[in-house]
Amino acid sequence: MGRLKGIKVILVSKIESGKDPFGNAIYDKKNIEVNNVLIGQPTTDDITNSLNLYGKKAVYTLAIPKGDTNIWENQEVIFFGQKWRVFGKVTQGIENLVPLSWNKKVMVESYE
Repeated sequence: MGRLKGIKVILVSKIESGKDPFGNAIYDKKNIEVNNVLIGQPTTDDITNSLNLYGKKAVYTLAIPKGDTNIWENQEVIFFGQKWRVFGKVTQGIENLVPLSWNKKVMVESYE
């Protein structure tokens, strides 16, 4: 049996770069490559809960590798040649107590 290995995804991070004349934030986008991200199907409960809590349908669940310090909430993600949007909170386990290489989980919805 082989080892589990994720794929590379592009996290499109919005970084505040200033304010417009009306005081609204201006954002620049920065593409960040994140390796070893597992992509899976959400459970029926995940789909139902995401619809009830956020009004959004979870299409995929991403498992984020341990040690990743990027901000994932409300960001765009590119994989499988498509854009997705992260929604909801990042679910995180205690790094030392979670087996394997992933300790965070986020859900994404279709964006395009």
